[in-house]
Amino acid sequence: MNGFEEGLEFLPVNNTKKVEKGGLRPWVVLAIVLAIFLLSLTAGLLVWHFQYRDVRVQKVFNGYLRITNENFLDAYENPNSTEFAELAIKVKEALKLLYSEIPVLGPYHKESTVTAFSEGSIIAYYWSEFSIPSHLAEEAERAMAKERAIRLPPRTRTLHSFVLTSVVAFPTDPRTVQTTQDNRCRFALHARWGEITRFSTPGFPDSPYPAFARCQWTLRGDANSVLGLTFRSFDVAACDSRGNDRVIVYDTLSPVEPRTVVQLCGSYPPSYNLTFLSSQNVLLVTLITNTERRHPGFEALFFQLPKMSSCGGYLREARGTFNSPYYPGHYPPNINCTWDIEVPSNRNVKVSFKVFYLWEPNLPVGKCLKDFVEVNGEKYCGEKPQFVVTSKSNRITVHFHSDQSYTDTGFLAEYMSYDSSDPCPGKFMCNTGRCIGNALRCDGWADCADYSDELNCQCNATYQFTCKNKFCKPLYWVCDTVNDCGDNSDELDCSCPAKTFRCGNGRCIPESQRCDGKNNCGDGSDEATCSSVAVVTCTKHTYRCQNGLCVSKSNPECDGKKDCSDGSDEKNCDCGLRAFSRQSRVVGGKDADEGEWPWQVSLHALGQGHLCGASLISPSWMVSAAHCFADDRGFKYSDHTMWKAFLGLHDQSKRSASGVQERGLKRIISHPSFNDFTFDYDIALLELERPVEYSSTVRPICLPDSSHVFPSGKAIWVTGWGHTYEGGSVVLILQKGEIRVINQTTCEKLMPQQITPRMMCVGYLSGGVDACQGDSGGPLSSVEEDGRIFQAGVVSWGEGCAQKDKPGVYTRLPLFRDWIKEQTGV
Repeated sequence: MNGFEEGLEFLPVNNTKKVEKGGLRPWVVLAIVLAIFLLSLTAGLLVWHFQYRDVRVQKVFNGYLRITNENFLDAYENPNSTEFAELAIKVKEALKLLYSEIPVLGPYHKESTVTAFSEGSIIAYYWSEFSIPSHLAEEAERAMAKERAIRLPPRTRTLHSFVLTSVVAFPTDPRTVQTTQDNRCRFALHARWGEITRFSTPGFPDSPYPAFARCQWTLRGDANSVLGLTFRSFDVAACDSRGNDRVIVYDTLSPVEPRTVVQLCGSYPPSYNLTFLSSQNVLLVTLITNTERRHPGFEALFFQLPKMSSCGGYLREARGTFNSPYYPGHYPPNINCTWDIEVPSNRNVKVSFKVFYLWEPNLPVGKCLKDFVEVNGEKYCGEKPQFVVTSKSNRITVHFHSDQSYTDTGFLAEYMSYDSSDPCPGKFMCNTGRCIGNALRCDGWADCADYSDELNCQCNATYQFTCKNKFCKPLYWVCDTVNDCGDNSDELDCSCPAKTFRCGNGRCIPESQRCDGKNNCGDGSDEATCSSVAVVTCTKHTYRCQNGLCVSKSNPECDGKKDCSDGSDEKNCDCGLRAFSRQSRVVGGKDADEGEWPWQVSLHALGQGHLCGASLISPSWMVSAAHCFADDRGFKYSDHTMWKAFLGLHDQSKRSASGVQERGLKRIISHPSFNDFTFDYDIALLELERPVEYSSTVRPICLPDSSHVFPSGKAIWVTGWGHTYEGGSVVLILQKGEIRVINQTTCEKLMPQQITPRMMCVGYLSGGVDACQGDSGGPLSSVEEDGRIFQAGVVSWGEGCAQKDKPGVYTRLPLFRDWIKEQTGV
């Protein structure tokens, strides 16, 4: 009580007796406590209001509006002209008046700036800055995004009023805000009819673009035109989750997200389709750099085209093709096209979409909320393989819509008439409408995207196994350790019971003994494909580190993780990486992109042109097929002076192009066990007369360790300039084809007495994709999980090209890893 009494000793003297007799009455104490509580509450509310609720956030909104009763003047393109300044003042006055009528905006408006004008009647682009209480920020964003109109009354009776419509604005990406008045990286360009205008990042290509910069290019065309923009070369910092360096193209002169045509980062090969169209006569290109990474940037060109007067049309032929506007370039934003297709009255219509890319970032799969094609009341969007849509009459309508933002390359479609009673004459029709050969029905391979060719089949007991799910599969696929049925029924009744592991030598062990660090199988196969890493007994299935220890992990070399205690699995890993981080979609063919396979080599024999392929494995060494260098018909193919190697080559007609390196050979080392009758040991090493220089189009592929596994079913790419069909001729553009590893047992059964352990089958049993004459010696490129590429094999031989049940045969490269190192040191 001492503290309480000390607090009362300043009371007047006539209160002393009260204090001495009994202290304060209870109601007085209660009143004091209540007063203190109310004071504390009031103080807290004031603190919260001024320190938290009234916290201001700086908001910048970019927008655009239309001035409907003014005519566009050429002077409005120049921000330094008197006419620009006068019109900008009017726009800013109108915006200030508009904001004053909106409670959530008016009191917090700081300033507005007009950045550009364009035709239509006049479109003004602006930004407005606000200092808004944090609790009103979301409401302010909604208010700014709502379209409005305003009329500025005339200042005198002789003037007309100033009418603004479609006033809209959106929060600005903070990265696009120009913090200073530095205009050294701001450019304004105007297209001219019949001319192409080029522009590039500062310093391109001799020096990298500036670090921590905000660059922009204002692109214009004449009234009633649209702009085409093509990036001829593109190399900026790689895309990552931090969203560092980025090029953004807008279908407007204001950097607003809802009008973004595309965002680009990383690098693209020259052949990648980077052509974009505008919906009007302006585009804005911005480069935002937030790193110090050294990249050359981009070179681009733009041009103007007449604005489309119509899109779509009436198609009345029995068959024909149509496509999205400007295909294979990106279609423009904000467009609608309708094709009304009509065939003879006694026929139905089938529309086959050969190519279909209507993809937009950050959209849920299957939800066609932005760009789409609509047929028979159903919408299609995203990326789709070839598919077919049919009608129930002789008419069908195809409608294409793109919104105001992101665009894609669109579609290529073919329509045809057909007899509804026999939609695929002499063929089988998938449920999707696609026609396939009758021989592909019930053959164990899904040739229809919906598997309808493999449903309701009566399996041939002599040649086929009936899966539990009713699919028919070849008998020799049973018990080959591959789940061919899909429900694993072809592997259930094999020699190994459930919950056991089948070793490579056929032995069965309990599943619990797999990956336990011990060689329970005897051949090490139980420890060869483990995800965990442990030091194990060395076998042919295990990876041996330089210190002599072996690890259980499958394919540990150059995967970015140190698995050997001495780190030797991550040494010599400057291989198998492409300079370009984007690979183009295959459209209507199998042309490879320039620089997509930088280890691919073209070998030319004296006076005979391209004969074989090879792969670069170091600056001085290449791998090829031994049969390419077997003397024949009086020509000394084994003589190294008879050959020239072309590296970095894409087009055989452009062997002198920049980036292509030509080299002679210093020596040819064919494997001493090569058999020119059976093609066993079909591998050769070629030493260049002088080393090559690594570049974006010349780089080595990774060599796999002798324990490296390329499992059955794995997708692998074959490349070369060989014939595109049996009996054809060599092509000019490097070709690529995706094929799959075929189980070795299956391979041996398909070609009995012909397959040795040094060979592997890769392809499709249904045929269709294969290497051919002229591809010999080229690499099989296997893309691993981290994107690094290893050479799985060498193109060797085959019976014909792409025939059914006749896959290509390739030299199995891992088995020759030690020999390659002995001969080359690589």
